[in-house]
Amino acid sequence: MRFILFLLLALASRACLGQTPLEKAECIAGAKAGGGFDLTCKLLTDMLSGTKDVRTSYLPGGIGAVAFTTFATKRRAEPSSLVAFSSGSLLNLAQGKFGPYGDADARWLAVVGVDYGVIAVRNDSPLHSLGDLAKALKADPRAVTFGAGGTIGSQDWFKAALVAMAAGANHKSIRFVAFEGGGDAIAALRGGHVSVFAGDAAEVSRIDKGVDGLRVLAVLSKERIGGAFAHVPTAREQGFDIVWPIARGFYLGPDVSDRDVRDWEEVMRRAMAAPGYPKLLAKYGLYPLSLTGPELRSFIADEMARYRQLVSQFQLTRAVK
Repeated sequence: MRFILFLLLALASRACLGQTPLEKAECIAGAKAGGGFDLTCKLLTDMLSGTKDVRTSYLPGGIGAVAFTTFATKRRAEPSSLVAFSSGSLLNLAQGKFGPYGDADARWLAVVGVDYGVIAVRNDSPLHSLGDLAKALKADPRAVTFGAGGTIGSQDWFKAALVAMAAGANHKSIRFVAFEGGGDAIAALRGGHVSVFAGDAAEVSRIDKGVDGLRVLAVLSKERIGGAFAHVPTAREQGFDIVWPIARGFYLGPDVSDRDVRDWEEVMRRAMAAPGYPKLLAKYGLYPLSLTGPELRSFIADEMARYRQLVSQFQLTRAVK
């Protein structure tokens, strides 16, 4: 009896000190509602349904920069607050876009799925294939206006730049309109304010009317993906060797304890091993990729090295730390 009482008091003490994941978790989306971070938080809500209540909060600014710096400074030790990230977050870190902070300033928790880049236009666009877009870019790069989430150097900018480079055009000459998230960029495409959307498959399939009213010219995956994009050829099928996967997952503040991180990793492993998880991924337009622990840390290191190489190749200035 004394042991049980001691154990209950110890657990209560840990909870009071904020040292264990609470039954009510918070998911932080580092951009406005409707984009990839929002989608990732919605997935988390469904993943933990029945075990934890998940509240989504928004910290827009810099496509994840405000959220990252907030958790690297003011909210370093909150075990119940999970921040959504994507491969784009790692790309921004590789460029020093998150101020003086780097990949060591977070506890990387899990990758829960993967998305793929897409190039899309409106249904009434004269562009019917990636080849058509390449011809237009080669003839006059300034005649095509890309709209996407993020500024120059973001992953969506890289998708546009890689298409321009493959077309034989100068990627520095393309017209690029930056939006806070994929939702705003797709709205601009639907409204005719930009001519091409460079973004993510899951954003297109989940936002507003989904693919209705849009023509997806290419999916930037190694092989065709299913669902609403089963009929869409890859860039490789059309003669352009462009592949852009987007891992999606969560991190915690850098001062969250090892014990809490391990607790969360176990929660994530169980959720991703559930029989219904593949169907849940499909609901959000994502594809299987499950990483936690050492595998995740190795993945983060490899991706950071790859992105630093891209930054150098495209001669993008990195912020001095």
